[in-house]
Parts: sequence; C-alpha cells; structure tokens
Amino acid sequence: MTMWVAVLVAAGIAFALKLVGHLVPSTLLDEPHVKRVTAALPIALLAALVATQTFTGSDGGLVLDARAAAVGVAVVALLLRAPFIVVVVLGALTAALLRLAGWA
Repeated sequence: MTMWVAVLVAAGIAFALKLVGHLVPSTLLDEPHVKRVTAALPIALLAALVATQTFTGSDGGLVLDARAAAVGVAVVALLLRAPFIVVVVLGALTAALLRLAGWA
C-alpha cells in the first residue's frame, strides 16, 4: 500500500507544479534573465542525463568504462565540428570496439 501512496503523492506534486507554472504571471516570464535561464534549462537537463547514464553503474556507483570513452570521443568530434551523425557513429563505434576488446 505504501507504494501506491508514494505514486499518488508524486502524481499530486507533479500536477501541482504544472498548475503553478500556468499561474505564473507573463510579466515575470518576459524578463531577460528569466528567458536566459529557461533557455538553458533543457541543455542542463540533457547534460545531467548523459552524465548519469555514462558514469553510473548498475549498483549506482561511479564507473569508467567504454561509455565514458565513447562520450569523450564524441566530445572531441563535436569540438572538431563534425556533423551530428558522424559524432553518433564515432561514439557508438568507440564503445563497440572497446567492448569487443574486453573493456566493458
């Protein structure tokens, strides 16, 4: 029963946050610093997801494996202004080759 209570509480909190977002006055949202922050939020969230998936093992601990090397290769490719598909292929190829070599 506690799991259902937790799910219902989480759903209520999510609904309340969405409702509060609709109640914020538009004059507050039109300020320049608010626009800068809201424009950067998706980038920060995506970076956090990538970091979590790259450096976290199944037990929740820090792991440096083929995923970290693949992200490193992808970052270098991005810095060299490679097209997005090339970045993805290089990252996937790096992870595949390192796992084939036994570095999981």
